[in-house]
Amino acid sequence: MPPSQTSTTPALGGSRWNTFPATGTMTAREFFTGTEPLLQGVIDALQSVDREILGAQIHATLGLGTRETSLPLAIGPDAASATRELGAQAEAIGQEIASWATAAVDRLLTHRIPLPAGPLVVRSHCYGHLLTHPATDLLMGRRGGPVTMQLYNEWLHQMVLLRDALLPFTNWQDVPLLVTPTGLRHTEPARDRFLTELLVRQIRHTSIVNFARHTVTGNSGPDGYGFDHDGGTVLPAVVDAPPLTAPRHLLTWRPDPAVGESATYVAEVRDYYAAPRTLIEHLPPATGTPGPITARIVAEPVVDGTRTAHVEVTHTAHNDATASIDLGQCLRGHRFAHRQDPAAHAEASGARDARTADTWAVLCAPGLVWTEGGDVTLDATAQDNAVVLALLGRLYPDHVVLRAADHRAGPVTATRNGPSGLVIDIRREAPQES
Repeated sequence: MPPSQTSTTPALGGSRWNTFPATGTMTAREFFTGTEPLLQGVIDALQSVDREILGAQIHATLGLGTRETSLPLAIGPDAASATRELGAQAEAIGQEIASWATAAVDRLLTHRIPLPAGPLVVRSHCYGHLLTHPATDLLMGRRGGPVTMQLYNEWLHQMVLLRDALLPFTNWQDVPLLVTPTGLRHTEPARDRFLTELLVRQIRHTSIVNFARHTVTGNSGPDGYGFDHDGGTVLPAVVDAPPLTAPRHLLTWRPDPAVGESATYVAEVRDYYAAPRTLIEHLPPATGTPGPITARIVAEPVVDGTRTAHVEVTHTAHNDATASIDLGQCLRGHRFAHRQDPAAHAEASGARDARTADTWAVLCAPGLVWTEGGDVTLDATAQDNAVVLALLGRLYPDHVVLRAADHRAGPVTATRNGPSGLVIDIRREAPQES
């Protein structure tokens, strides 16, 4: 809940619509509750409220594909994968916030928020959010007016900022958003850059991370694939989810009270094109199903505000031999990997012959592993998610295919014309790491 009012906190009313601290954090639901005085001001000013009109307006503003949408994002089947993931986030988060709003209007009609300092009068500049025709008549017509319109405009804009601030996060309801007395307005410059890139080009992963950092910390930092901040870490969702089904581009907030120092996670090699390579043809072939390999993520010390991390793999059948793969490259590999469509190769025929390679030899190979001699299959069906992620970090991220083991009889379809591919066979639901 928002911070409680104290004797030193000015009462709500007049131009003060919240009791937010100078700097603090709130979850999405807490922030929404903190904006309810604006809705109360609208209800008080209107005197007679049409809840269906207000409900339809917030659904239209936070929805996609409407005339009134605040995010004109096309998420058809031909859209980039990042656009589809962020668009699905926008729809899900927007629907939830709109449902909160509908319930809040119903509650505030009978259980009003007290405004001891008098009726709210807030100056809110127009931000181009279109209103439905009924909402325009309600808020600007005989029952409304400039004061009512600006109260509603401020609330609506804060809801749009809230939805957009949460777009990068899979567990968006748990994220501690930075909040100031102006609500989420401090996110506006970063939001503008983020949405501009999302709407006009294929958005970069670093841009998603940078926007997420602004919403949590209020600060910028070096380009990277994740970050630490006081009380937690933000990393791509696949770090603790099955690679076959995990989002490619979304992030997850992981609370950790032990994290006290801010830092950006950066890849060990910034340009993987320049990394040394090993031909898989020079590695030993597979001699059977590989034994279990364990894996854990190890973060390195912070240096000048940045840190690297590695997936450390250990093979008990090889006298507990270990290998280390840069986590940044693992995450690149996951973003770039193709995912075999079961329907596609159920219909296809004429699979190309594929050789097999030793999974442990690949994990221990220097540099990035690639092939020039036809498709190569790696058996990871007995391995957990982190080991699969490590394999994705060891393979050169071009024409790499992830597919469920029950579909491995089908052909490889890394690309339409199909240069040689490296194929990882995994369980449909890989076992979770202990």
